[in-house]
Amino acid sequence: MQSVYQCMESTCEKLRQLNIAISNIKAVGVTNQRETTLVWDKETGEPLYNAIVWLDLRTQSTVERLINEAPGQNKNHLKPKTGLPISPYFSAVKLRWLLDNVEEVRSAVRSQRAMFGTMDSWIIWCLTGGSSGGVHCTDVSNASRTMLFNIHSLDWDPELCRYFDVPMEVLPRVRSSSEIYGWMKSSSLAGVPISGCLGDQSAALVGQMCFQEGQAKNTYGTGCFLLRNTGTKPLMSDHGLLTTVAYKLGRNEPACYALEGSVAIAGAVVRWLKDNLGIVQSSAEIEKLAAAAGTSYGCYFVPAFSGLYAPYWEPSARGIICGLTQFTNRNHLAFAALEAVCFQTREILDAMNQDSGVPLTQLQVDGGMTSNRLLMQLQADILCIPVVKPTMPETTALGVAMAAGAAEGVGVWSLSPSDLPHAAQEKYQPQINCEESEFRFARWKKAVQRSMNWETTEPSCNADDPQM
Repeated sequence: MQSVYQCMESTCEKLRQLNIAISNIKAVGVTNQRETTLVWDKETGEPLYNAIVWLDLRTQSTVERLINEAPGQNKNHLKPKTGLPISPYFSAVKLRWLLDNVEEVRSAVRSQRAMFGTMDSWIIWCLTGGSSGGVHCTDVSNASRTMLFNIHSLDWDPELCRYFDVPMEVLPRVRSSSEIYGWMKSSSLAGVPISGCLGDQSAALVGQMCFQEGQAKNTYGTGCFLLRNTGTKPLMSDHGLLTTVAYKLGRNEPACYALEGSVAIAGAVVRWLKDNLGIVQSSAEIEKLAAAAGTSYGCYFVPAFSGLYAPYWEPSARGIICGLTQFTNRNHLAFAALEAVCFQTREILDAMNQDSGVPLTQLQVDGGMTSNRLLMQLQADILCIPVVKPTMPETTALGVAMAAGAAEGVGVWSLSPSDLPHAAQEKYQPQINCEESEFRFARWKKAVQRSMNWETTEPSCNADDPQM
């Protein structure tokens, strides 16, 4: 929490330097990595174990056991209620691992001291007082990523909780994405309402103003997340996508749903090239290296470091680089890494077009990687449709600010379509023919098949395990 308070205090100090009164801050919004899981002690206010992040694979053996026990060994066994396949990605199996492996968590559950939450729940609880009356809540967009939440009834599902053997009393109360949950108890913002809560990808969907059915956005961060608004009815995917609650912008407003394609490794592949291989000194350098090559020279990189997410949901996959020759150099590898991000997006866009029956005619994009102009051009070339980037790429923060400011009791602005401003944009048009794009995509899919079925059981844990 120290970094949260530091961020808020730094913001307040910056406003003071600009001669803007802190009293102008009317509300606070919270956005977060959705599936990352934490259990804490409501009496001491301390976490009972390190948070298990969304990419963590320690639950793979738990997932394999659940799938083997499911009717027909079907990983989509719970999808009619949750919209999700059984996967290490989601919170329920992370919480199950904590209950199975951490005595402090089991003990706290037995003595009714345990609280579970994704990071939004932890942050809101702490900011509203923690062990001295903190509010234990989450919003529908985060709850829908746990595998414990019924996306139709919009509440925790007793049957799902029994399936994962999770006690319902540890769960936070589910609220809308835009309402006053409580008030800041300390810091320079004491007394300011916390009135917006959205998982990061839902926040970006709101920030991109994708409020109409059929609108979609792709966020390029550590991973890559393509969401398409499907309106007030959930659409179940037949092509490996997730059905998720996008947002519910008010207590009495209907929930809106989205189809989502999730890619585990996008920006993380650049960090891997920098930190693990040392072939670039900074993330910005990869664009220069890739541009110098102008091609991958037949090299294909499948960065399945945490298995494959949509549309395969194959935790046994691992990363591979194939098509290497004696002429391949680091420039080609840099180009192949950027192409990998684009190919993964192409796979989930194709699945989304098949599910919806209405192909996207352009892709709205945001996130840190969109500053890489070569990546954006490659994406347009590989999709064969224009890629549109807002001039303000931090749409996740913008989206939750929009939700917080529109909450009943805050009301500093309206999210009615007629009140929304037009955002300035930059557009990338495809520059290669579709035949070349299809050839490169077919080679990529061949590489994906090579990456599968490397790991089928969880590695044994030891003190040097970086995931522990």
